[in-house]
Amino acid sequence: MTTEGTTDGGGAAGAEAAGAGDIAVDLELDRPHSARMYDYYLGGTTNFPADREAVAQVMAAFPTVLVTARVNRAFMHRSTRSLARQGLRQFLDIGTGIPTSPNLHEVAQSVTPGARVVYTDNDPIVLAHAQALLRSHATGRTTYLEADVTDPESILTAPQLHDTLDLDRPVALSLNALLHFVPDDRGAHAIVERLKAALPSGSTLTISHATPDFDPEGVARLAAAYASSGTPGQARTREEFARFFDGWELAEPGIVPTHRWRPDGPADTEGVTDAEAACWAAVARKP
Repeated sequence: MTTEGTTDGGGAAGAEAAGAGDIAVDLELDRPHSARMYDYYLGGTTNFPADREAVAQVMAAFPTVLVTARVNRAFMHRSTRSLARQGLRQFLDIGTGIPTSPNLHEVAQSVTPGARVVYTDNDPIVLAHAQALLRSHATGRTTYLEADVTDPESILTAPQLHDTLDLDRPVALSLNALLHFVPDDRGAHAIVERLKAALPSGSTLTISHATPDFDPEGVARLAAAYASSGTPGQARTREEFARFFDGWELAEPGIVPTHRWRPDGPADTEGVTDAEAACWAAVARKP
């Protein structure tokens, strides 16, 4: 199981963080953390001995997890770029993780400099790195909101969201590598339906999600390794994943493994199996 993010630094005009810079953050460096583990997978430096020990356990259980994380990140880049090229100018990224460059706003603003982005996470470790999320293009805007996806109303009613995005116009909602950390008993599908309902026609939904479909035993070991480090989750089948898009129109090529969603060229798929990708991915549009 993977979650988004690594690290960068800085800040810029047209950007703000809700609470960043004035809150003392306990980084709990003696305990493994999924965001810092993901940072390691992507080759980042914001990880510590406890994280690397947990990574070693995950890699022993699922040796290709580095491939899984990196092709998932590449999917985020491609899907964001595709949506920006289609004219989407507003992005809501929930479950942001520790930022890496290029992060979502950098990808979107490289196509549409005036793009406006709201990043959301409930993790104080992400808050500690929030300034890296705010390096907006001068003509665009990025904002960081501390909120929990399991409380969608806290996101949808936040002043920071409404100060940055116009919910009467299409919004590109991203839930990448997030929902496998929201098990059914926390209402994952109901949460997504609430978020979808708040967005107008023409909005889009982008999700990547761990699945047992290609390697049931390997993904079961992966989930157990994460649970042993204090991060439980739930991989979902294609059918369960497809339910997140109910009522919306899937974009081509539909539901596919992450590396097979509109690859830029053979290099995106060569040498990567569906079992190594271990995630479903899709983008859909609200009619």
